[in-house]
Amino acid sequence: HEGWADYEGGDDMGRDGNILQFSSINKGDAQAALAGADHVVTSRYESDASHAAPIEPRAVAAQWEGDKVTIWTSTQVPFEARDGVCETLELPVSAVRIIVPHMGGGFGGKCGFHYEAHVASLAKAAKRPVKLVFSRYEEFIAPDRRREGMIFDITTGVMNDGTIVARTGEILVDNGAYIADAAFFPQVAAMHVAGPYKMDTCQIDARLIYTNHQPSGSVRAPTAPAACWAVESHTDEVAAAIGMDPVEFRLKNVVRTGDEGPIGQIYDEIGAAECIETAVASMGDADLGEHEAIGVGIGWWPSFASPAGAFVKLHGDGTAQLITGAQENGTGSVMTLRMLVADELGLDQTDVALIYQDTGTAPAGPGSSGSQTLFNHGRASEDAAKQVGDRLRELAAAKLEASAADIVLADGSASVAGTPAKAVTIAELAAESPDGEILGAAGRDPGEWPSISTGACIGDQGMGSWMAPQFSCHVAKVRVDPDTGVARVLEVHTAHDSGTIINPLAAHGQVEGGVMMGVGQALTEGTVYGDDGKQLNAAMLEYKLTTIADAPEITTSFVEVFTANAGPRGAKGLAEAPNVATAGAISNAIAKVAGSPVRRLPMTAERVWMTMNDGGAS
Repeated sequence: HEGWADYEGGDDMGRDGNILQFSSINKGDAQAALAGADHVVTSRYESDASHAAPIEPRAVAAQWEGDKVTIWTSTQVPFEARDGVCETLELPVSAVRIIVPHMGGGFGGKCGFHYEAHVASLAKAAKRPVKLVFSRYEEFIAPDRRREGMIFDITTGVMNDGTIVARTGEILVDNGAYIADAAFFPQVAAMHVAGPYKMDTCQIDARLIYTNHQPSGSVRAPTAPAACWAVESHTDEVAAAIGMDPVEFRLKNVVRTGDEGPIGQIYDEIGAAECIETAVASMGDADLGEHEAIGVGIGWWPSFASPAGAFVKLHGDGTAQLITGAQENGTGSVMTLRMLVADELGLDQTDVALIYQDTGTAPAGPGSSGSQTLFNHGRASEDAAKQVGDRLRELAAAKLEASAADIVLADGSASVAGTPAKAVTIAELAAESPDGEILGAAGRDPGEWPSISTGACIGDQGMGSWMAPQFSCHVAKVRVDPDTGVARVLEVHTAHDSGTIINPLAAHGQVEGGVMMGVGQALTEGTVYGDDGKQLNAAMLEYKLTTIADAPEITTSFVEVFTANAGPRGAKGLAEAPNVATAGAISNAIAKVAGSPVRRLPMTAERVWMTMNDGGAS
C-alpha cells in the first residue's frame, strides 16, 4: 500500500505488511527430497472470489417487550447471533431471543453475527418493530461472507514409479478489508494443498492477506474447492510428467487406513481409495464424442466436533418431542435427528415433534455450519433419547416381569425379546410414569481429537487434527466447444466416504447440491472487481449462478466405512464435502480437450478459449 511507509501503528500491531495470518505445514526436508526426485513439477493456479449466493436474501426483524427483545432472523447460527447481540448491546442472555423462520438457503453465507443488533437498536429507538430486508445487490456486497480469492504455487517431486516424495506450496488467501472468521483459512488451505496423499516431506506456507475487497467468510467448505481444484489439476500434470494414468497415480498415493497425514495424524478406518475405485467404476468406459473427455478429482474434509445439547420428552399419549439447538438450513439434517429419536424409542417418525430454531426454548448449539448438525446434535439427541428409552425398559420390565436388558422398543410397543406377544404400549408406560411423561436431557462434548505431531504446524488454528475425515472422488464427463470455449458438464459420478448414511434421501440431496455448486464455481461463478475495489457483477444475471438448465446427470455412491470417532451410528459430516472435488474433476476433463490446464477459476468460456488457442489463460 502506498501509505504503508507512513503508517504509525502501535507496537502490538506488528509490522508484517498486510499479512493477517500465517500457517505452515513442515514435515521433513522438502528441498532435499525435491533434489532427489526423478521429476519435479511446478504449477501456478489462481481462483477468483465467489459468493454463497443463496436465492433468499437475508432479513431481520426485531420487537421489544419491556427490556427484552425478540429477533427473527435468517441466520444459520442462532446462538452465535444471540451472543453477538448480547455483547454489542450489553444485554444479559435472558433478554435476547432469536427465532429463525424457515430459510431459503445459506451455504455458509448466513453464518456469523451480522445485523441483528443494528435492527434491535433501531427497534428500541423507534419504540416499535423494525424490519430489514436485503435487496439482491445488498446481499452481494454487504455481508462479510464471500468466498475467498486465492493464489497457489505448488511443486511436487515424484519418482519414476509414481511415488510422491515431496511437496512445497505457497498460498495467498484474499481476506478482504476486515476480518470475519477467516483466521483459520490458511491452515485449512495448507491441508488441502497437501491433499489426501501420502508424502514423507512437505513444506506448505499459507498467508491470509488484507486487501481492499469485501471480507471473506466461511462459505461452504472454505478454501477447499479452489485448493482442491489447484491440487487436482496439478496432480494430473504430475502424472503426465511420468507417463502414468491419473487414476492409477491417485490410487498409488492416496492415504489409506493406518497411514500418516500431513501433520502426523494416523488415520483410522477410511475409504479414500474405495471412493476412487467406486466413482471410476460408476462412470465406466463412457462413449466419448468429439471434444469430450473425462476428468477425475479427489477431495477430503473434516467433521467438525463441537458441544451440543438436546431435550427429549415422551408424553403420556405415546408421542415424543425433541427440543434441539440445531438449525435447519434446508438439508434435512434436523429431520434426521427426529429419525434417531424415533428409532431409539420405537416410535414412528411422525410421532416425534420438533422444536428448534429458537434460542428461547432449546439448549445451545453450534447451528448449521461446518458439516456438523448431524455429527454433533445427532449424538446429543441420541443420548437424550436413550435416557428415555432406558426408563421405558425399566417400566416395561416391571410390568412384563422380565429383565430390562430383554425389552425391545419397536412399533409403539415394548415387548420381551423372542416373545413379541408379551408386550405393553409405550403410551401406557409413559402415562403410568410418576409425572405422566418421561424426560431425557443430554449435553455432548466434542470428544477426543486425534493426536498430531507437535511442531509440524506453525500458526496452528486447530485445523490440523481432523476428526472422522470425509473423503470423496468425483468423475466428470465434459464437452468443450472449441469455437467458443464453452464447457458443458454432461455427467458427474461421485463416491463419498461419509460414514454411515442414516438418511439416504437427504444424503443424496447434499451431494447433488454440492456438485451443482461446484459446477458453478468451476465454470461461471466469480466476483469481478473494478479499479475502485467495487464488485461489478453484483446481480444474478451478471454473476451467472448455475441453474437447473446447467445440471449434469449426477450419480452418487456411498462408501460406508465405520470410523471410531464419528457421529451417531458412525455418521460423518456431509454438507461441505460434495463441494470440494467437483471443480478439480471438471478441470482435468477440460485440460484433456484443451491440451493444457486452465489456470484460473472460474474456467469461463473466454479462459478456456484462450487456453486452447494460445496455451494460457489469465
